[in-house]
Amino acid sequence: MHPRVEQWFAERGWQPFAFQRDVWEAHRAGHSGLIHSATGTGKTLAAFLGPVMEWLDTHPDLQPRAEVASEKKSKKEVAEPLTVLWITPMRALAADTLTALQKPVEALGLPWTVGARTGDTSTAERARQAKRLPTVLATTPESLSLMLTSTTARETLANIRSVVVDEWHELMGTKRGVQTELALARLRRWSPAMRLWGVSATLGNLDEAMACLLGVPSTPSPRLRGEGRGEGQAHSRGIIIHGETDKQIVIDTLMPPEGERFPWAGHLGLVMLGEVIAAIEQSKSTLIFTNTRSQAELWYQGLLAAKPEWAGEIALHHGSLDLDVRRWVEGGLKDGSLKAVVATSSLDLGVDFSPVERVLQVGSPKGVARLLQRAGRSGHAPGQVSRVSCVPSHAFEYIEAAAARVAAEAGKIESRPLIAKPLDLLTQHLVTLALGEGFRSDDLFAEVTSAWSYRDLTREEWNWALDFVTKGGVALSAYEDYRKVVECDGLYCVENATIARRHRMNIGTIVSDASVAVVMGRGIGGKKLGFVEESFAARLSAGDAFIFAGRTLEFIRMQDMTAYVKSVAPSRPTVPRWNGGRMPLSSQLAESVREMLERHLAGGVNEPEFAVVEKLLKVQRLWSRIPRRHELLFEQARSREGHHLFCFPFEGRAVHTALAALFGYRIGRLKAVTFTFSVNDYGFELMARDEINLHGALRAGLLSGDNLFEDVVASLNAAELAKRHFREIARVAGLVFQGYPGAGKSNKQLQASSGLIYDVFARFDAGNPLLCQTRNEVLQRELEYSRLGAAMQRFKGMQVLISKTDRPSPFAFPLMVERLYEKLSSETLADRVALMRAGRLVQM
Repeated sequence: MHPRVEQWFAERGWQPFAFQRDVWEAHRAGHSGLIHSATGTGKTLAAFLGPVMEWLDTHPDLQPRAEVASEKKSKKEVAEPLTVLWITPMRALAADTLTALQKPVEALGLPWTVGARTGDTSTAERARQAKRLPTVLATTPESLSLMLTSTTARETLANIRSVVVDEWHELMGTKRGVQTELALARLRRWSPAMRLWGVSATLGNLDEAMACLLGVPSTPSPRLRGEGRGEGQAHSRGIIIHGETDKQIVIDTLMPPEGERFPWAGHLGLVMLGEVIAAIEQSKSTLIFTNTRSQAELWYQGLLAAKPEWAGEIALHHGSLDLDVRRWVEGGLKDGSLKAVVATSSLDLGVDFSPVERVLQVGSPKGVARLLQRAGRSGHAPGQVSRVSCVPSHAFEYIEAAAARVAAEAGKIESRPLIAKPLDLLTQHLVTLALGEGFRSDDLFAEVTSAWSYRDLTREEWNWALDFVTKGGVALSAYEDYRKVVECDGLYCVENATIARRHRMNIGTIVSDASVAVVMGRGIGGKKLGFVEESFAARLSAGDAFIFAGRTLEFIRMQDMTAYVKSVAPSRPTVPRWNGGRMPLSSQLAESVREMLERHLAGGVNEPEFAVVEKLLKVQRLWSRIPRRHELLFEQARSREGHHLFCFPFEGRAVHTALAALFGYRIGRLKAVTFTFSVNDYGFELMARDEINLHGALRAGLLSGDNLFEDVVASLNAAELAKRHFREIARVAGLVFQGYPGAGKSNKQLQASSGLIYDVFARFDAGNPLLCQTRNEVLQRELEYSRLGAAMQRFKGMQVLISKTDRPSPFAFPLMVERLYEKLSSETLADRVALMRAGRLVQM
């Protein structure tokens, strides 16, 4: 440690961890790398003090801190230029990071300034930064790309000595992560000596993460280890530093009252409300995570109804709420004034809420990494214990809770799949750099292919991208709006001011969905509560009630992308259900569930959660079977609705959606039949009026992996799915414009515009690479096609079990509820489920 840093640590009674020393030493030796350590173990200081001490090493004449504090000169006069760039996936995380970075800068008396550049940065602050950037800048991938459009970008960014990419696991494998890779490739070109460090807490495929971050495939070498030191792994361009692994994380599950029958299925999840209230009362501050925003609204309302005296002490937080509301909630968590906060993934990442003593996870965590990430929101400091308690909403989630804990304790964390050369983002990046200082083709090709995701980019694909941004490609060459980049003497640049303005506004639209503001009152001037997706608001009629921002609202009217509402007394509301709410089981958790069920059959499960589901599993064995990992279970039954075929691969919702369509298609080729299907994380149901010939379908290759791609495409009307998905690709590639502030285009308008372009490509430019990318993204994102292929491969060596039942088994029952869920309101659903449990509604 530098003596000044050592003095600061001593004054605070701190001792550096071994892994922190390793990071500082590696940084000062000129290395880049990846820091992988548990949440709350000091990763921020590990990443930041490396460049701080490097600067101190080269400035031995820096005044003592006391003299610096009394110096009359302003920091504006003595501040160093931009030296450290901190990239974060979230704007809210950038604000929290500033606080953490400001403390050592002030304590060490550095002539540095610290600032942020995100979508929340004020116009006045942007104007100041246009003259001089701070020494340490926290930013997001979108804002960094926007900075690259400036003609002075090289001048302002070329002095960067260190880049830190925080929460790298959240960016890698996404288009925002690829956007980060491209920006880093440009910064490396301007500053070859720049050090680059990634920070991550929950990640399985560390070697790939390192390669993706640094822009080269990983080349493992023997692990590096020193006595009493952290643990690292050398790579061709960096080192993985493994941090504190003994961070104590307590994972348990809230259990229902003894003897109570827990529901087999359902979606409200409030059955454990009393136990959650008791858990909140045991802690100073509690963070309650849900998987969907609608579920967060329900739980917040449920807690207030049960404990009205907690009004003002509990709060709600999700991404659709107004920014001021979210900041107020985050401040209440930091200062300990809030007893509990119900939140979604909006508070998943590394914001430091030190007062939080306990985390509750409502419903299945769906993944091991997600559970550990959320656990880290409590005990967020070295030496403190992080505690997370799972709160299942139905019986099967007790199995998932046990499986997640066992996998976490065994260190089995999911890998993050990566994206290969998305061409829509490449075309956006070409226009971005053409807006800046311009580029030359060969130079930029070498730069882009140094980014990991584009390492296999071919010259043919590169030439297509250049042709696309300069001429509009084959189909759009007649339209001037698509000739965005011009070439003069080998230099590519943008000359049209309108194109430049539109592009700068479109850079941050990689994953955004059209939304409408929710405003109290009947006209301009009302209080803004937040945003809901346009697809939800479009379904509302005057007088409809729904829950939002922790209150019951009545819809008045829609005008200019604004939904005007008024408060009403609590009633039976329509609950908004936002896109992306139903996450599938991760592959790791699905495997752990299969393993737990097999251990149960062998009598080797001692996890307390299985006491809750023992009777349910006994009924499943009595009425049907519980499959082992090498067995695939089918159940067949008949009801007044028709003939039911249930299948239980335990592969997650997305894969089961594809399998249901695939099996229906293949069975239908033997005999024309119309199916209704439902899916969940454990299996799927096909229902038809006529009897389903399962044995004949199996003999005809129902489980075969042959022609899998063609059959999946045919079974799901993939062309229509691709046409809808093309809207996002068209938006990223700049083929459609979302509109100027205050005059944004609706989802319907964007879909119409992108759909027209899709049809033009399909008819006049069928080989357009964006069409191929669209199809591949649909298969991977909507259906997890690679995981589907692995499942079909696994089926080859499995024994098929066929069980005919005279009533819905416990495994089949939730799938029947899924079909009801699509037809009924949540309140009516609860009544129907109760009747089904009593056997009075469905007689098999």
